[in-house]
Amino acid sequence: MVFVVALAFADAAGAQDWPWSDSSLPPVQRAQMALDQMTEQEKLSLVYGVIAAPWGGKPKPSGSIGSAGYVAGVPRLGIPALQETDAELGVSNPGDVRPGDTATAMPSDLALASTWDPEIARLQGQSVAIEARAKGFNVLLGGAANLIRDPRGGRNFEYFSEDPLLTGAMAGSMIEGVQSRHIISTIKHFALNAQETDRVVLNARIDPAATRESDLLAFEIAIERGRPGAVMCAYNQLNGSYCCENDWLLNQVLKTDWRYPFFVMSDWGAVHSTVRSAMAGLDQESGEQLDTQNFFEGPMARAIAEGELPEARLDDMARRILTSIFAHGLADKASASEPVDFAGADRTALAIAREGTVLLKNQGLLPLSADTRKIVVIGAHANLGAPSGGGSSQVMPRGGIAAKEQLGKNRAMIFDPGSPLEAIRLQFPRARVDYDDGSVAPRAAKAAADSDAVILFVDQWMTETADAPNLSLPGEQDRLVEAVTQANPRTAVVLETGGPVLMPWLAQTAAVLAAWYPGQKGGEAIAEILSGAANPSGRLPVTFPISEGQLPHPKIQGDPDGAPIGPVGRGGHYGAMFTGVYDEGAAVGYKWFVERAEPPLFPFGFGLSYTRFALSNLAVDVSGRTVTASATVRNLGDRTGAATPQFYVSGPKSANIRLRLVGWDRVELKPGEDRQVIVSIDSRLFARFDEDARKWRIQPGVYRLTAGFDSQQQELAASFELQSASLPP
Repeated sequence: MVFVVALAFADAAGAQDWPWSDSSLPPVQRAQMALDQMTEQEKLSLVYGVIAAPWGGKPKPSGSIGSAGYVAGVPRLGIPALQETDAELGVSNPGDVRPGDTATAMPSDLALASTWDPEIARLQGQSVAIEARAKGFNVLLGGAANLIRDPRGGRNFEYFSEDPLLTGAMAGSMIEGVQSRHIISTIKHFALNAQETDRVVLNARIDPAATRESDLLAFEIAIERGRPGAVMCAYNQLNGSYCCENDWLLNQVLKTDWRYPFFVMSDWGAVHSTVRSAMAGLDQESGEQLDTQNFFEGPMARAIAEGELPEARLDDMARRILTSIFAHGLADKASASEPVDFAGADRTALAIAREGTVLLKNQGLLPLSADTRKIVVIGAHANLGAPSGGGSSQVMPRGGIAAKEQLGKNRAMIFDPGSPLEAIRLQFPRARVDYDDGSVAPRAAKAAADSDAVILFVDQWMTETADAPNLSLPGEQDRLVEAVTQANPRTAVVLETGGPVLMPWLAQTAAVLAAWYPGQKGGEAIAEILSGAANPSGRLPVTFPISEGQLPHPKIQGDPDGAPIGPVGRGGHYGAMFTGVYDEGAAVGYKWFVERAEPPLFPFGFGLSYTRFALSNLAVDVSGRTVTASATVRNLGDRTGAATPQFYVSGPKSANIRLRLVGWDRVELKPGEDRQVIVSIDSRLFARFDEDARKWRIQPGVYRLTAGFDSQQQELAASFELQSASLPP
């Protein structure tokens, strides 16, 4: 289906008459030319935004489409308004502010990251941007590049991985895809928004150098690759200062060390001051109704008039916003309207769900034989659809919500359309495929006992504003799995979760698939993998622990039932701050397990296939500061499949680098086919950060490179020597 919508990105007719409308000029020059013609009030109008929905009994702002945010433009100068929408996993429609408006529901970012395929991330960003642009949006509030520090994190399904290189590459590619359609993408939440519990009163305490080597490195790589037009600062404090008024984070790291040329916007409800925030590097207040007061309109004008804030700082704020607008084509006269190819969006969603599903265990059950005669599908509303995560990224899917499961008074789990049950029936037309909802374990076990194979769906709802209390499957689902697998060991468990879960029943199962939140084509993707029409190729972007006791923080820091966990709006308060100490530093995820020599349940990078692969011929080439690694991967089986050989480095004792992912490639191979993979390694991955000198430093010595198919499987190893070197921040 192809849908064409007229676009209106240049707000005023005749925009070509302004000198700064010349798109051949550098964006910063165009921005300065426009800025020179602005009044102070017009500059101020660019630096604060509102929620573009009815709020406090007031209608949505005039000129807004209806969405998360709106920033008025300057029509007399041809500067367009910023129409902002949450769009991490598809274009959202909060509170149905645009009645009946739906969008393609993409798989979670964890599913996307499980593909280990930056190109498909770029396609996802492009697909979502095309839909957003057709609806009239020009800013997508996506690009979540936070590291997964705790597997219980409520927004982990919106994040990519626990590794800075994988996160940076995938987030950067998605941002690049968005901005290829002349839309600004943000990158968020800058930085250390690693938990939802007490997020607005959390002071994240962490060594600055360790932050540079972990969370900030993920952002740095994503910014380099994607060139996002805006950075969204986070709710929490970082080492004693709110992220949106943190001079070290915004001015020193982002704008000075990384030379970031565009603007910093706040998260909704994350502003706490006027002069302090502006001088620390915040350029735009967002969703000001969620702040305790409007900090950037009247108060900023007064601060300038009273000499508390230099007018030059307001000019810099407006100039950065204008530079991004011009750099990303928002003020340029729109070309022909771009058709929205929903069939193409579905193909992208299906490809992500298919390639992002991770086969964790298989004892000969999968793929199911085409001769299977009786299959029972159990649990998790699999007769209707697949679950999605909650919060601002929630998408109202095309085709409508398949199911809604109420979870308490004000929360509900939304299921995207695309029935896994019906998709399985299509894949097995000669089989009888029955369904049991799993609500009564003995009944489900009886149905399982009488079947040739069982497909048991279990789910876990994750949402913004709340972390999971533990890693167990909610409700009685563990007991359901135990009952069903005891009745019939030929059971494949399909995990539809927002992150890792514990599996006390793992030994009893024949197969386990991690499908994450697979989006509106997820049912089809899962069915194809079960039948063998698709060969699973996903690899874990996050470690599955055996228990919470293995984590750096066995209990989530803070009080889930205590202080507010979201913005509170006018007249509200945020409660007392508490300090969360991230003493694991840069040892996030698999690095924590390696340092302690603890085996996880499933390691980072792990994933099975219906074929087998082998690596050979590992080689390392060092030419100055350039290090290149190569290896040959071969398909030893009788099915075509995709392999993801991974390269890791450990350093000499003086460097104290235990293990770091430094590269990978995803290659599809026919039976018997082999191919050489070559990766060029980022020099920062050999270095430690010297915060006092504000430099990366490579220690001299012998380094070890390993190649394998996950962080614990080191099939090949090679040594190479590096000389002492310093790198810019």
